[in-house]
Amino acid sequence: MKLRVGYELVYECVQPTPMMLMLNTHYSHAKEVLSPDLLAVNPPVPISQYRDGFGNLCSRIVAPQGLIEFSTSAVLEVSSEPERRPPLTEQHPVEALPDDTLVFLLGSRYCETDLLSEFAWQTFGKMPLGRGRVDAICNYVHEHIVFGYDFARPTKTAWQAWQERKGVCRDFAHLAVALCRAMNIPARYCTGYISDVGTPPPYATMDFAAWFEAYVGGCWQTFDPRNNVPRTGRVLMARGRDAADVAISNAFGATQLMKFDVVCEAL
Repeated sequence: MKLRVGYELVYECVQPTPMMLMLNTHYSHAKEVLSPDLLAVNPPVPISQYRDGFGNLCSRIVAPQGLIEFSTSAVLEVSSEPERRPPLTEQHPVEALPDDTLVFLLGSRYCETDLLSEFAWQTFGKMPLGRGRVDAICNYVHEHIVFGYDFARPTKTAWQAWQERKGVCRDFAHLAVALCRAMNIPARYCTGYISDVGTPPPYATMDFAAWFEAYVGGCWQTFDPRNNVPRTGRVLMARGRDAADVAISNAFGATQLMKFDVVCEAL
């Protein structure tokens, strides 16, 4: 299935402003790319790129005073079938985990494992180890939080989402990540595109989405507590400890988002 992804973002800067952008698809999709998602900037400015500590492609610019537009359009060849997980389900004890997974056991800016640990063990401590426990956490989060764009705020943490019982997809992901880590299951936050292919209308306005990956069965497996069903056409952009690591833009000065359009559709 050919899937078109892209965006058009417009910011207004009150003065020349350095910005860090994370607006490209993840390199794990390289073999699927038919038309690459080259970052277009208007007005044109010099762009330098680097990979951060999690392997995400980041772009650096200095935006001029006034309006600046970021856009791209890419086509990928992806499976037309709903996603499937590998058959392996076991959970490794902490002492047997690979070194590079350990950072995803720790609390982070939006995932307060210390505040949620007691609740996690009381609620999920008797659940089957491994993927069964992660599935139980996803089911709980899916049922516990009411979704709504009006409930979004950039400072909301997993603990606050758990207390308030409402949020957007990033809050679902943060809470599930924090609960997994509290249960000694490495979990990392993911952001990207999810198409509406295979889902019934009406469709909401397209947006970037958040989900997470947990290390079970000796590999990283995808989990999505917001939707809580397999989806068709999921495209990763970036992953990290939580949303602070994968923000689509970081501006080092006053900016205002003036336009935000995202596309993810089958061709």
